[in-house]
Amino acid sequence: MLDLPLRIRHPLAWSNLRRGFPVLSAVLLGLVSACGGEGAPAGPRWQAHALEAPALDPAGMPHLSPSGDGAVLSWWAPEGDAWVLRAAAWAPEGGLGAVRDVTRGEDFFVNWADFPSVVPVAPGRWVAHWLARTGGESYAYGVRVSVSEDAGASWSDPWTPHDDGSPTEHGFVSILPEAATGEGAWSLAWLDGRRYAPGPHGEATDEMTLRARTVDAAGAPSPETVLDARVCDCCQTDAALTARGPVVAYRDRSPTEVRDVYLTRREGGVWTEGRAVHDDGWVIPGCPVNGPAVDAAGADVVVAWFTGAQDRPRVQVAFSTDAGDTFGAPVTVDQGRPVGRVDVVLRADGSALVAWLEQTDEGAEVRLRSVMPATAARPGAAPGAVPLPGPVTALARTTAARSSGFPQLAPVAGGGVLAAWTEVREGAPSRVRLALLEES
Repeated sequence: MLDLPLRIRHPLAWSNLRRGFPVLSAVLLGLVSACGGEGAPAGPRWQAHALEAPALDPAGMPHLSPSGDGAVLSWWAPEGDAWVLRAAAWAPEGGLGAVRDVTRGEDFFVNWADFPSVVPVAPGRWVAHWLARTGGESYAYGVRVSVSEDAGASWSDPWTPHDDGSPTEHGFVSILPEAATGEGAWSLAWLDGRRYAPGPHGEATDEMTLRARTVDAAGAPSPETVLDARVCDCCQTDAALTARGPVVAYRDRSPTEVRDVYLTRREGGVWTEGRAVHDDGWVIPGCPVNGPAVDAAGADVVVAWFTGAQDRPRVQVAFSTDAGDTFGAPVTVDQGRPVGRVDVVLRADGSALVAWLEQTDEGAEVRLRSVMPATAARPGAAPGAVPLPGPVTALARTTAARSSGFPQLAPVAGGGVLAAWTEVREGAPSRVRLALLEES
């Protein structure tokens, strides 16, 4: 049987993340590679250059967003009985810039899997989201959003993007710019638990919904839109911008408890009906707390995800060349003992770099692997041919416990990739680690 942190109806909320499990602290490993798949691996090995950032200690639950030649990093930092959401821009020249405080308080919902983000949507315009408690119930929390027009130096009064105020869960947010040209409009998608409570919509049905809305360049939000009326309760969403509109990747939930990864795209103002990236057929009676990752460039889309179908856990990657209408066959990239918790970035040559957690006899490791579409690696290959994975690089030692969170990736200038993850000490998040990944 799979040993997964399932959530049955309600999330496993580790609001005080200073309590945890005995674990092995994360240590940067450098290059430790192994080859998988048939024949010679396709794609580069990776070398990790550790980046020192004293501001990231103590800290945990990082999020990375691409920003021009660099990235914007956000994280939670404990401050007495309170929490502070902080952000800073990272640039290839100059490293981590000025640290900005986005918000602080004691009423936040701080969670290992449902973490905040700060996303640049136009030059100087950053959008931040976090979660705040909305009542006395353990799982009553809502989304709060704030906007900065000066790259994080100051922030607007926060507002709630969902119309519903019921004491249920609202979170797992994805934010992205509406256009690659930096016009300033943006959109967000979130999981919405209003149907877990009786209200104007009728009796409680215990079904999580996926919803979205856009915000124009002047700051005016559109009405809410339901993207999917029944989704997995607490798996992360992710979003990317294609040449034909934004896409959102998420874990669906069928009436028979099949929880495969789906994708929907907005085109001409209308969201398509979600469709499976691949028919894994994973039947599971609770949420595995293990959402997908997506990235896009033009009509090319890549999705990475964890599945436990057929009681065989694995991390898979699949590509689309038609903005997510269809996907080719997936390739398995793990080495047999995956925890999941994936991230993925699409690179200029059409390949993808995927990160995930893999269990080891000593704990777990953050691992990396490049994946090349078969059509790019083998001229004449059929469009649906299985992608080709490269060597595996072990980035850092960590733990499979919840406190280690989710590794993050962001492409930066020069073909490199910035990586961030949570280092764990004595069972609790200790600091955020950064590394610049380059082909070796």
